[in-house]
Order: sequence, then C-alpha cells, then structure tokens
Amino acid sequence: MASEDTTPSTAHREITVRRAPKFVPFMILGAVVGAIVAAIIAYGRPADPAYDASTVFGFFLIVCIGGGVILFSILALILDRMSVKRAERAVVEAVADSVPDAGPDDDGVN
Repeated sequence: MASEDTTPSTAHREITVRRAPKFVPFMILGAVVGAIVAAIIAYGRPADPAYDASTVFGFFLIVCIGGGVILFSILALILDRMSVKRAERAVVEAVADSVPDAGPDDDGVN
C-alpha cells in the first residue's frame, strides 16, 4: 500500500508560456487603416466630374476595409507563429488553498 506522504503525480505540471496576439484588435486596426486609405484615395486626388467623391469613397471603403482586415489578420498569424518559436517551458506546482472555496450549499449566511 502507498504511503500517504507521497506527493501525487499532478502536483507538478509542465506548461508552455508564450505571448500570443489577440486577433480581433488586429482585424479592427486593419479595418480602420483600410478606411483611412479609402479616404485618401477618394479625397486626395483631383476630382473627376463623372464621379462624385462620396461614391468613390464608398466603393473603395468596401475594398480597402476588406483588404486591411485580411492583411492585418495575416500579420497576426505571422506574429502568432513567431510567438510559438519563442515559447518557454515552465513547471508549476499545485499549492493548497489556505481558505477553502465556498460550496454550492454555502451561501455565506449562518
């Protein structure tokens, strides 16, 4: 029979620690950059009497926002792959709680 003083095998665990980018902020930033590029294209050129500047802006807004989201998503994927290469291994140890968690029947009222 095993001694009760032995530590369980789950007391030490090896984990991977890395800094991974969050994709949604990159996609939002890509959309904003795309909108700025669309505004520069629409309003930064000499006006063409055949097309209204707001019509040109609307067309390029759709194209540039989509392109910006795609490009910045690819950038986030590249940064994510780079963070995998820089990942470090660490060993964590379980520590007993000094105060037990409240159970489902324990509402804190006596």
